[in-house]
Amino acid sequence: MNPPPASVVAVVGAGNMGGAMVARLRALGHPVAVCDIDPVRQREAARLGARVVDTPAAAAQALDRTGLLIVCVVDAIQSEDVLFGTDGAAARLSAGQDVMLCPTIAPEDVERLTARLAETGIGCIDAPMSGGPARAREGSMSLMLAAPAPVLDRRRALLSQLSSRLFELSGHPGDGARTKLVNNLLAGINLVGAAEVLALAERLGLDAGRTLDVIEQSSGQSWIGSDRMRRAIAGDLQPRAHVTLLEKDTRLAVEAAARAGFQGPLGGHAARVFAQAHAAGMADLDDAALLQLLRQTGADAR
Repeated sequence: MNPPPASVVAVVGAGNMGGAMVARLRALGHPVAVCDIDPVRQREAARLGARVVDTPAAAAQALDRTGLLIVCVVDAIQSEDVLFGTDGAAARLSAGQDVMLCPTIAPEDVERLTARLAETGIGCIDAPMSGGPARAREGSMSLMLAAPAPVLDRRRALLSQLSSRLFELSGHPGDGARTKLVNNLLAGINLVGAAEVLALAERLGLDAGRTLDVIEQSSGQSWIGSDRMRRAIAGDLQPRAHVTLLEKDTRLAVEAAARAGFQGPLGGHAARVFAQAHAAGMADLDDAALLQLLRQTGADAR
């Protein structure tokens, strides 16, 4: 007997991570509808065999009765607009369909959007991602999942196709966002630290590449430090992850910490460095540009 046809998946936001998920889904044979405002992303999706639609509402209409809408935009404002704005998807969704909310946003925003969807019987999976586009494309990124058990149960097979690293955190949407903010604050701290020490290594007369060789095999190693600093040393600041993303994420993490009555010694400093990079005109560069910033600010401190 032939297996049943795969359910339609709709993706709103086909940027670096969303586009990688589209590629993964198409490679696995899923029918995919894609909505993105960028014509370049539209053409990339069409080349993969996805159906390109003009609005989030049209993306929702493309779903079958058990389809999943993946929202993979940048922030809470965009997420709300995708779901509830003019031509938003929520009005076109029906019971049995679910939303998978992937942006890194404040936990309170996840809870608010989830509650609004629940009013019309739509389930929501709080599902921030980590690992970058290459891992999303191959199905090995991390997904931090928070949703009621029935919602996760009916989506587990598809989630397992999207990621071999599923972390089921709780039944409460918002906990995925909290976990992602904690992770990304550490990523930001590690990246600022890596940029600082390599700028220092150069000031001490050391070769940055050789120094990073040592760090990668020693106690100072971090994945994000190696990934970003290799690009920075090569002068490659073509954006894979814009400075503005970790600027946003570290700010949200520090704000969440403040609401919880917690103030650590490093998070606020890291957030200020990303804000400083933005102010220095690096917003649209890859966040590897922090090495360039620290070279300059380290020199100015003399």
